[in-house]
Amino acid sequence: MPRKVGSKEKIASYLKTRIGETVTSKEIQDASGGAVQYSRRLRELRAEGWRISSVRDRPDLKPNEYVLEEEPPESPYTFSRAISKRVRAEVLERNGYTCQMCGAAAGDTDEEGRIVVLQMGHIKDKSMGGTDEVSNLRALCSSCNGGAKNITMMPPTRIWLLAQVRRANIEDQRAVLEWLERKFKKPI
Repeated sequence: MPRKVGSKEKIASYLKTRIGETVTSKEIQDASGGAVQYSRRLRELRAEGWRISSVRDRPDLKPNEYVLEEEPPESPYTFSRAISKRVRAEVLERNGYTCQMCGAAAGDTDEEGRIVVLQMGHIKDKSMGGTDEVSNLRALCSSCNGGAKNITMMPPTRIWLLAQVRRANIEDQRAVLEWLERKFKKPI
């Protein structure tokens, strides 16, 4: 009996034939064999290292348009989507609902006019043995998380960070202070 091809595999095959081209949700759903949860399959492919852009990643795309930016990894890592809502909420609360790389807050507008959406980013990537534990997760905007991949450095230590601020010119020190004041401003 021949092996049944799943919707994720069908979507992957379809996207591989359309690298760099804009495809619609409808086209992806059709390619999947009509799968209702085709968007979940796209998220799974992204988690495996596929660079699939959407309106969140590129301002030239419209809602329900996607682009596979490059040839996908040869032997993708397959990970479960095991980050629970509780863990996600704990990480977002701990990180003040701001991106830990660029400082953008959830709901802000980025430089390209898109609404900032926060995602869970791994400090030590899963492909390098990282886990989905709170201590290995941080809030990242979709732009920073998409660009982080396996090249992301470990967060700086407090001593290193303070040394860098002390070495900076007074204008940059003031900018850091203003950013910190905005970030930690207590609601009245």
